[in-house]
Amino acid sequence: MGLQDGPVWVRTYPVTFLHDVTLRHYDERWHHLTFAASGHLEVVTDDARRLVPADRAVWMPAGVAHTNIMRAPVSMRSLFVAVGAPGVTPGRVRTIAVSPLLRELIQHITRIGALDSSIAEQARLAGVLFDLLAAATDVGLDLPSPRDKRARRFADLVTRAPGGDASIAALARTAGVSLRTLERVFLADTGVAVGAWRRRVRLFRALHLLEAGGSVTEVALEVGYDSTSAFCQAFRRQFGHSPKRRR
Repeated sequence: MGLQDGPVWVRTYPVTFLHDVTLRHYDERWHHLTFAASGHLEVVTDDARRLVPADRAVWMPAGVAHTNIMRAPVSMRSLFVAVGAPGVTPGRVRTIAVSPLLRELIQHITRIGALDSSIAEQARLAGVLFDLLAAATDVGLDLPSPRDKRARRFADLVTRAPGGDASIAALARTAGVSLRTLERVFLADTGVAVGAWRRRVRLFRALHLLEAGGSVTEVALEVGYDSTSAFCQAFRRQFGHSPKRRR
């Protein structure tokens, strides 16, 4: 397959948002790497919502419709990789760990603006980028989305108010579904129990609040935890470290 933009293998789009912004993307010509240099964003596809803090990135193959939700303040660095660039396998949607080397390379390429394969130095940089992306570790910061319409209504209620104190049963009734049916379809659609899914929503929200400067105690209460210790334990289980490390 020929390249769509001549010898250009990589284009960049650096931007900083001081208020929340939602952007819809669909492109059959370019793969999309979404990375937050600071702050965090979310990438939403039909099947999942993916959290992207500053040490993560999302690889989106060309032709996959997705929505980027920027949680301000956030400095975003997007790389667009040409379909047909040598050494690039489209693969699937991936949330990956960003190593220090990959982070610096993304920043460096962004400063250049684009990588032109007809320039030997830039072609070598592109090769290193493609190798690092292929070798990057997948990380589990995904929130699978249910397909069932009733479960989606429940999911919308939870994501609109992550720290709400309504029980799962009460939210299920509001969504027009019995608790037993909700539990069954949620697990079938997402592979995650409904209670664990709600906890993950709360912890995703907590991560944003912590990065915005909230104290651990304030954030714990805002996302629905009765005690700081319970919040810290849940946060460590989900993200592998204490919430204090991100401050």
